[in-house]
Amino acid sequence: MTGAKVEPQDEPLADPSEEAPEPTKRPGFVYFLGYGIMAPIARLVFRPTITGRENIPREGRVILASNHLSFIDSIVIPLSAPRRVQFLAKSTYFTGTGFKGFVSRTFFTSIGAVGVERGAGQAAQDALDAGRNILESDSAFAIYPEGTRSLDGRLYKGRTGVAWLALTTGAVVVPVGLVGTQEIQPVGAKFPRIRKVTVTFGAPIDLSRHGSAESGKARRGATDEIMAAIHALSGQELAGKYNESPPSGTLQKLADRVFPRERV
Repeated sequence: MTGAKVEPQDEPLADPSEEAPEPTKRPGFVYFLGYGIMAPIARLVFRPTITGRENIPREGRVILASNHLSFIDSIVIPLSAPRRVQFLAKSTYFTGTGFKGFVSRTFFTSIGAVGVERGAGQAAQDALDAGRNILESDSAFAIYPEGTRSLDGRLYKGRTGVAWLALTTGAVVVPVGLVGTQEIQPVGAKFPRIRKVTVTFGAPIDLSRHGSAESGKARRGATDEIMAAIHALSGQELAGKYNESPPSGTLQKLADRVFPRERV
């Protein structure tokens, strides 16, 4: 990609001298029950084409870094992988009351989701710390480097949180290319449709050669390598920018041009 701007090396996202938080508990009975029921049904109904399952290490720390086209992606990836996979989801999915709240909480727990508050700043760092906890329990963790789903089908620039996680925990990264999931449940659709889906797991990537997680340059380089691998699997058109709302106000637009921020 030409004309890419060089981002500044920000302050470390986390203090390496701090004591590591307690690892997140592994999925329990509800996960195994949900996986055992949903995986065979999903494969029978949607008959997805799954390639590269052998690229996912059967044990140890691994990050599944995927493009993001639909809400259904967070169901497709865990059901396609050969090992347990956890990912982050909005905390509101776990805090509802009554029968609806129970169903939501049980469903998301059954597919390996971990609730977090969404947002920028400290909320973003808290989400990364939750992912770090999962990886430090020697588990598999799925993440969307674009930050949010693509509404136009293009592949957007990756945020550096995925690189911070990999470089901090020593996890290998398996790129994932999803094709067709946006057709199962388009934005605004209440119910999924039966459509052909392709899931491709790429070769594992060791990002340690990029350097320390404290280096902005290392995080940016590692993230770009991950996104290049995802692009090779998904074949999407490159957007060449972050997937986010444009800055509001003249001062904010000017600040983003003069002092480009690192998106995590």
